[in-house]
Amino acid sequence: MQPLKIAVACGGTGGHVMPGMATAMVLRDRGHHVTLWLTGKEVEDRSASEWNGPIIRVAARGFPNSFSLKGLTAAWQLRRSAQECRTLMEQEGCDVLLAMGSYASAGPVWAARKLKIPYVLHEANVLPGRAVKLFARRASAVACHFEGTFFYLSKRNLHITGMPLRKTLYAEDQPALELPDQDRFTLLVMGGSAGAHVLNEVCTEAVAALAARGRAPQVIHLTGAADEEWVRERYEEAKVSAWVQPFSATMAPLYRAANVAVCRAGASTCAELSLFGLPGLLVPYPHAANDHQTANARALERQGAVDVVPESDLNAAWLSDYIEASMNSTKRLEKMRRALQQVTPADGAERLADLVERCGRAE
Repeated sequence: MQPLKIAVACGGTGGHVMPGMATAMVLRDRGHHVTLWLTGKEVEDRSASEWNGPIIRVAARGFPNSFSLKGLTAAWQLRRSAQECRTLMEQEGCDVLLAMGSYASAGPVWAARKLKIPYVLHEANVLPGRAVKLFARRASAVACHFEGTFFYLSKRNLHITGMPLRKTLYAEDQPALELPDQDRFTLLVMGGSAGAHVLNEVCTEAVAALAARGRAPQVIHLTGAADEEWVRERYEEAKVSAWVQPFSATMAPLYRAANVAVCRAGASTCAELSLFGLPGLLVPYPHAANDHQTANARALERQGAVDVVPESDLNAAWLSDYIEASMNSTKRLEKMRRALQQVTPADGAERLADLVERCGRAE
């Protein structure tokens, strides 16, 4: 078949860039001409470091929730971005657009509509974001990660494809993480690409309390750049065996080495826990738009795959008890692991690529 010219609008955050890039790689491997559309933010460059294909950068800005001068500025910039996207799409040529949500999708989707180019949206969270809700009705298809999204969008063109994940994320040839004791119960703590200060504080205090009782687990802790030094020092003071880094570009060895995780509930994190079958205590970020991380976490909790605690209820005493109970509950963790492995298919990028191809050839 004739290869398609495909634009993938996945700017904004790593949570949009990485699944967009994963799908773009599958489409490119199938022989299509694929271009990533980003906004030029630094976090996008880090997230898209594995992509060596063409990139188009179009400035965009998030739209505030209330009327303000910032809102007017953002609206003006969005209008300019949409016009620029239309010009670029006419010049580059485009058979179908894949948009991964966020404000960065608005300009490319608006341009695709004006040019009568079919577009596919992907919603990674249970609760659809504003961009997906705004453009879903006229989309050729809307792909989603969670079944719960069916309650919030029209079922007419909604498809469950799962979360697109990079093949390099779960490649089997990655070396195992070298820890002092490979057989010891291991806790993974992470708060997203920038870390989470609250989790860093509570988890270090909880583990130190366990160490004082002679019950400390081994710890893998991704702190974010700001907290790395003091977190490492706190574990050293408590004589806890800990592998501490600000972030890691290769997550598979960490997931495979851990017995349980304490983390946020972003869509990518939920998908990766599911892929590796790693039981977790999810602490949703309370300030996420529409509290969407809580919806993600509760969706997994209903399936018996994770535990959930609001950040407002999290404290070191409670967490130390939770970690110790997990160390004593291998049968429960195994049950959670089996439930997790039923949640997210490993071929989410391939499923989404199939949908994009069908929509690109249907017109």
